[in-house]
Amino acid sequence: MSFVSPKPRSVLSLDVGRRRVGLAGCDPLGLTVSRLPALHRKSFQADIELLKLHCQNRKIEGLIVGLPIDSQCRLTRQAEHCRRYGQRIAKELNLPLAWVNEHSSSWYANQTLNIPKDKSGQLDSAVAALLLEQWLKEGPDLKPVKMAAHLISKVE
Repeated sequence: MSFVSPKPRSVLSLDVGRRRVGLAGCDPLGLTVSRLPALHRKSFQADIELLKLHCQNRKIEGLIVGLPIDSQCRLTRQAEHCRRYGQRIAKELNLPLAWVNEHSSSWYANQTLNIPKDKSGQLDSAVAALLLEQWLKEGPDLKPVKMAAHLISKVE
């Protein structure tokens, strides 16, 4: 499989969990990835309001959403949850999105960055940063939410 780096732009990366969403962003040139404070989920509307602020302040042009694919490259129950949440967020914010395989990303962040799993969201945002770095190197490019839904089977 050949990877094509996407066009650099300011994007927001989401590591979606049921209690928290790890967040990371990059500059418009795709040079600097920054961890952001995790979103502690309350309601979908509250999540949207906080994400809108991030998008306005950072001039976000798209979303990267991690999908926890299993070792056989199949969608897990959590991946289905992430897919639905990512689609809702992208639709509500009117932003294109891309899916990134986040298989073992929490383990990798914990082991290599020495960030323990806790309730602060530090690990979640570290994972979001890793997903964003992966996307900047490998893509895929951002697609409108309707098109992105059909590309999930191509996440590897």
